[in-house]
Amino acid sequence: MTFRLKQLSLYINTKKMVENRVCNLFGIRYPVIQGGMVWCSGWRLASAVSNAGGLGLIGAGSMHPEILRDHITQCRANTGNPFGVNIPLMYPQIDEIMQIVMEEKVPVVFTSAGNPKSWTTRLKNEGIITAHVVSSSRFARKAAEAGVDAIVAEGFEAGGHNGREESTTLTLIPQVRAATELPLIAAGGIATGAAMAAVFALGAEGVQMGTRFALTEESSASEEFKQHCIGLNEGDTFLSLKKVSPTRLVKNDFFLQVQELEEQGATADELRVLLGRGRAKKGIFEGDLNEGELEIGQIASHIRKILPAGEVVRHIMEEYHQTLQRLSGETFV
Repeated sequence: MTFRLKQLSLYINTKKMVENRVCNLFGIRYPVIQGGMVWCSGWRLASAVSNAGGLGLIGAGSMHPEILRDHITQCRANTGNPFGVNIPLMYPQIDEIMQIVMEEKVPVVFTSAGNPKSWTTRLKNEGIITAHVVSSSRFARKAAEAGVDAIVAEGFEAGGHNGREESTTLTLIPQVRAATELPLIAAGGIATGAAMAAVFALGAEGVQMGTRFALTEESSASEEFKQHCIGLNEGDTFLSLKKVSPTRLVKNDFFLQVQELEEQGATADELRVLLGRGRAKKGIFEGDLNEGELEIGQIASHIRKILPAGEVVRHIMEEYHQTLQRLSGETFV
């Protein structure tokens, strides 16, 4: 008996707007979302991704409130398309940050690292579309109960801060899909159109990419950090700091200090002393490759070029369509 895969989308031509729930929700052409990463995701990156048809996010996690306001102003001046702000809910000045995004009428807010119930209703009352990042189907259900408009399910391949479950993206997506009917965005270890097709097959309707956009021309990360990351090999990143907040790090002198303390049974407070203040800024933004905290995802080992963000979006969509065409032409017996 011969079967042929049916055409999986309405968008073989990349110039056409994608017709799916994620695109319709955010008013974007392609279901490609740039992660709101600390020290990488300023207005230049966010506006470039939005101009290319995706959804650019400003990363509020590394910005003082008034700096965030300036980035919102600059982003709005440089794109007429939708954009958003990513806000870690553990941010120490969360009230001020939220007040700014509401005053500035930012169209989209992605929240993470905290309880979405604390802000979702207020944001939605201001007409802001909300999404929340989760690491398990249990947290996905809680986010849905809080009233978010979409879920981002992030596997532990991702860079930066991760969930404690250590579920891979391909394990997580179908379980979150079964747990909620909300529009679902996959994140963690995704940097290509083929990977986008893979998570769509499991029930996702959009992808959020951090590492792929951290290593672009418009990313505000230092050139030293970018060049170091495109030279990484498989196995060069590790999930660390599990007693504090699980964080994927590149192996360097700082990582070895963390590892040594952890092997000695250091407490969370002792690890926080080592972290101090500004470790991520030192590593990602200032380019201290030895003593800085270098956060990046596993998929960095697949990336070998620093490209313009718009070109990345175009490549992702082209490869996505090529993947669908290849699969639709295969014969299975």
